[in-house]
Amino acid sequence: MTQTLINPTPKDYKSEVKPTWCPGCGDFGVLNAAFRGLAELKLPTDQTVVVSGIGCSSRFPHFMKTFGFHSVHGRALPVAQGLKMARPDLNVITVGGDGDFFSIGAGHLIHAALRNIDITVVVMDNEIYGLTKGQTSPTSPHGHVTKSTPYGLLASQFNPIATALSLNVSFVARGYSAKPKDLATLIQQGVQHKGFSFIHALSPCPTFYHTFDAWDAAVTPIDSSHDSHDKAKAIALALETEKQYTGIFYQEERPTMDQAAHQLVQESKSFDIAQYMQRYA
Repeated sequence: MTQTLINPTPKDYKSEVKPTWCPGCGDFGVLNAAFRGLAELKLPTDQTVVVSGIGCSSRFPHFMKTFGFHSVHGRALPVAQGLKMARPDLNVITVGGDGDFFSIGAGHLIHAALRNIDITVVVMDNEIYGLTKGQTSPTSPHGHVTKSTPYGLLASQFNPIATALSLNVSFVARGYSAKPKDLATLIQQGVQHKGFSFIHALSPCPTFYHTFDAWDAAVTPIDSSHDSHDKAKAIALALETEKQYTGIFYQEERPTMDQAAHQLVQESKSFDIAQYMQRYA
């Protein structure tokens, strides 16, 4: 039976497990934003599932009083999609880091985007591999010197927002862990959106790559005049290199794969297999 929460607060979504992140980690801000967003939506804890992969940020499900699935590295999206297809009544939220989604799990991101399954993805991006103690990630800037790139990163920097837009994701947004109230609103809007919601959360790692000062200076809210249905303008904002725009870049309502699949199941109940096979006799 669904546990209906009456006037829930963020505390109602906190588990008894205390976060084990380094002091000052941006993921604390993202976690608080998630608590706020879910409380605003009054989501039943027993009808909400948080799915993660592997990494610092993927400890998320342990800290939330919802159902959780701590999966394997890079495979949070396949688990979340299968869960939503099997149980469309559940609220499915997928969390992880830049390595989980843009490196080992990058292939799954492509197909999840194209399917437009009704799940919400929150990617905590610190532009570094924190759990393995400071190697470059796909979002590390060109030339960045780390333990794995002592002469500087030779590859180009991955652009999460531009990639999501190119994959025709139906809800694309960016938030900043240092602004948890704004990020909470984006998470709330992402969950309410019917379709694949992609939220890029800038979440600095103070231990291995301290980007708070740089992002404090670069983070700029998207102007209120921006038309979130204009993909060309959204792409232009995504390609901006001097600023890190936050807010909703693009949003479009269109049929989801989970809706279409379940409709097909209902229609197939009257399917006459004998008549169908006769066509090929």
